[in-house]
Amino acid sequence: MSPRPLNNHGKQGRVSHTAKKKVGLPTESKTVQAQLLAARSQLMVYAKDLKLMLKKEEDKTRKLAQAHAQLLTYARDLKVALDTEQQKNSELEEAYTDTMLRLARASRYKDEETGAHIARLSHYTQSLALFIGWNESRARCLFAVAPMHDVGKIGVPDAVLGKQGPLTEEEWEAIKQHPLLGASLLSGSASPLLEMAKEVALTHHERWDGSGYPGGLKGEEIPLTGRIVMLCDLYDALRSPRPYKPAFTHSKTCDIMLNGNERTKPTHFDPRLLEAFREMHHQFDGIYSTVVES
Repeated sequence: MSPRPLNNHGKQGRVSHTAKKKVGLPTESKTVQAQLLAARSQLMVYAKDLKLMLKKEEDKTRKLAQAHAQLLTYARDLKVALDTEQQKNSELEEAYTDTMLRLARASRYKDEETGAHIARLSHYTQSLALFIGWNESRARCLFAVAPMHDVGKIGVPDAVLGKQGPLTEEEWEAIKQHPLLGASLLSGSASPLLEMAKEVALTHHERWDGSGYPGGLKGEEIPLTGRIVMLCDLYDALRSPRPYKPAFTHSKTCDIMLNGNERTKPTHFDPRLLEAFREMHHQFDGIYSTVVES
């Protein structure tokens, strides 16, 4: 018998179909390989960009570190410069304050005031300032500047300051210039301490009711430093002997300040300070009794 011929659906056809499939595999592999190469190229680009970015960040960090080190150097140099400047300013302030205190001591020789009066005034003002709530530092500043309150008397003629009888109107006007003279002597400094001293020198004869001098200031227009020194200065003046009056006792002085007489009125004083004085007046008496002329 002759072999049966194979048709298109036979084994030979199946081999041909399988062969076709095998022929298509290299094409798909190439596609995958191309995709992998593309991805790899992209990753290489990303890696390169990342490397550049990291380098930039490292450069930035290095520059920041250098800038920080430079700033620290500047800060140290600035601190040294500031410390030096503060030392110079402190020495200048001490020298200027010492000069003003010497002028204040010189001015008292032209007037009836004594060294004990000036010392007591410092203690009165500090005690009153602390009593009304000032902190230690601020009260200590007032303690330091209070002795300069009458420094302007250095410019008042001796004949006027030392006159035993009543003053003429012209002489009284000369006396009333001493706050302005004192403020002028103490002006021109950036020192807070000397600025306070100038304030005290200018306003320690102003009165709460506006009847004082040289500016006729009234109430809160008068700096608190001036109001404090005014009350304390008057207390010591009443306690001390003067050519025109004897020394008064603490009791009589308190009565005059709290209730008034022909020359002194309670309205002359800051009401809050006068009330504080009423509560702590025994401290004033203790200071007057303790700080005496040596």
